[in-house]
Amino acid sequence: MSLYMVVERFKNGDPAPVYRRFRERGRLAPAGLSYISSWVHEKLDRCYQLMETDDPVLLNEWIKHWHDIVDFEVFPVITSEQALSRVSPQL
Repeated sequence: MSLYMVVERFKNGDPAPVYRRFRERGRLAPAGLSYISSWVHEKLDRCYQLMETDDPVLLNEWIKHWHDIVDFEVFPVITSEQALSRVSPQL
């Protein structure tokens, strides 16, 4: 499984439409895309969300449900442990 850090910027800096939709309809993630955790900026204008999937196309399917109220950036990430493993031969 691959990890993705998703940066969500709430359009117009307004979190209310995002939380309203989440309350009414849930995360709207397709099967095969798993939510791991998230952190919200203290200004409530963006969210950093960690997602996991074997199929990155599922991220686009999920984003389609939110793109009208959220702007997205998606970054493939690895754990610190994985990063250390990759760098260790160079140390």
